[in-house]
Amino acid sequence: MDPQILIVLVIMGFTIFMLVTEIVRIDVTAILTMLALSWTGILTSSEALSGFSSNAVVAMIAVMILGEGVARTGMMSRFSKWLLKRIGTNKNSVLGSLTLSVGTLSGVIQNIGAAALFLPSIIDIARRIKVSASVLIMPIGFAAIIGGTLTMVGSGHLILTNDLLESANLEPYGLFAVTPVGVALLVAAMLFFLFFGKIFLPQGEKGGKLEKTEQEKVIDAFNLKKDIRFFRIPKGSPLAGKSIEESGIWTTYDINILALSHDKHVDYAPWRETTFDDSQIMALYGEKEKINRYVDDYQLEPAEFHPMFEGLEDPEESGFVEVIVPPRSELVGQSIRQFSMRKRYAVEPVMLFSKGQRVEGDFSDHEIEPGDTFIIYGPWDHIKNLESTDPFVVATPFSFESKDPSKTWQAAGSFLLAIVLAMSGFSISISFLTGAIVMVLSKVMTIQEAYKAIEWKVVFLLVGLIPLGVAMQNSGTAEFLAENVMNVVEDGHILLLLFTVGILSTVFSLVMSNVGAVVVLAPLVVSIGAIAGVDPRPLVLLAAVNAGNSFVLPTHQVNALMMTAGGYKTRDYFKAGGGMTIVFLVVSVLFFYYAFF
Repeated sequence: MDPQILIVLVIMGFTIFMLVTEIVRIDVTAILTMLALSWTGILTSSEALSGFSSNAVVAMIAVMILGEGVARTGMMSRFSKWLLKRIGTNKNSVLGSLTLSVGTLSGVIQNIGAAALFLPSIIDIARRIKVSASVLIMPIGFAAIIGGTLTMVGSGHLILTNDLLESANLEPYGLFAVTPVGVALLVAAMLFFLFFGKIFLPQGEKGGKLEKTEQEKVIDAFNLKKDIRFFRIPKGSPLAGKSIEESGIWTTYDINILALSHDKHVDYAPWRETTFDDSQIMALYGEKEKINRYVDDYQLEPAEFHPMFEGLEDPEESGFVEVIVPPRSELVGQSIRQFSMRKRYAVEPVMLFSKGQRVEGDFSDHEIEPGDTFIIYGPWDHIKNLESTDPFVVATPFSFESKDPSKTWQAAGSFLLAIVLAMSGFSISISFLTGAIVMVLSKVMTIQEAYKAIEWKVVFLLVGLIPLGVAMQNSGTAEFLAENVMNVVEDGHILLLLFTVGILSTVFSLVMSNVGAVVVLAPLVVSIGAIAGVDPRPLVLLAAVNAGNSFVLPTHQVNALMMTAGGYKTRDYFKAGGGMTIVFLVVSVLFFYYAFF
């Protein structure tokens, strides 16, 4: 055996071992692999550092920026709400719908683009249906990879396949020649995770129980109500013309009004002097019996949930927080009425604790002391404004990213431009980098925000592992492995040959590019097909399809993108990806066996 081939095999074995065990971080392992190939003389310095100029790495950076830009507009958050309204909150229904959506989209655009486009929505949906994002992100990422097998232009290695067939004087395949097996693989993946997801996927917390969010902890700690009820003021109601305070909502009924409609907008925590008008809709919070008494006394009508109140019941947009009055606060010695909390911040105080005791009933005129604690409800952007002022210290952690819907068309246009350029023949890296810079120029985000959107751990994972694929090709290691394996099975049963082609292509795709795997295997497969007396065309296509069977390690671009968002370890991919790899291999081989042989 050539010494160079032996060295590459040792480095490859070391890399796989380190990635699986995660003795050090996977990006550190990747960098060590890159350096080892240079230290041993397998690659020159420029070859070892070639990952930094790789199309895959540049495309990954651009995709991260594009994904962040889309998320900033709230576009995918709105898609999440739309989807959940139509399919409900059942986890399996959501998983099935997203799998088919992402997979289908990935058949016509690059899979990394499809994954990046849907990632913000997947995270948002997971929060809304109260499941760990880890049970959705990996299956959807796998669906994006599989979607690349739906058409002959769905992925780079399938596009290359026809060129390799023509160079061997074989007839190329049509655009949809691979569609039947792609559909079978996508459906098989969906069924695999629907029926066996609990076994193979990480479930977030032990036993599948999710850790409570900060919002849930506040609600539980203070025994707060989760329900908000909506009512309309009909014509002739005695409430019309009264101010909120005159209605006795706090003094007599001890309930809260969280929001009040005004034509086409909503006032959150309306000021006490605001007067009611006919046809207004109000959002009430409090004990059910007390709300019913208020409704009966003022002849209010139950109102259907109106879209303008959408933010009220969305934990991503509003919620409860605990705020404390510090000794230096200007609020000390004043009351809520004097300070005009609602008028200043548009947040509703629903509970007050003073000297460790809850203040019962209306506390509008309670003299505030240092250390008093309010539980307030309001939109996160209002609470963010309150947090930045001196009168209060917000004690409840909350995360809020302001969305700018006005930039939706610029963000969507930038993403669409990248896809159109990629489909027009430009490289993926140039196409998506163009989209990313258009996002910056159109002020969807600043260049500093674009830099912050890049997950450098993922970038260096790819940068470090790309040279390993180069080493396998340059040193002849890939060809050496393929030839030796093929020599063993060339006289065996056709099924054995098909499984061997599939397995070789799968293994190669884990440690080198999908395109590289097809380039190495295609000539060998054509020769083996001729020797075995079978049509080599479907053998080459099988190898190309299984070059997308990249699930066991986070080395594929999509897996690398999803890894951080899902909080996955390499062993998670080894477990779930191992199961998916077997399903992919069995379905693809059996499909080709019955369809072509």
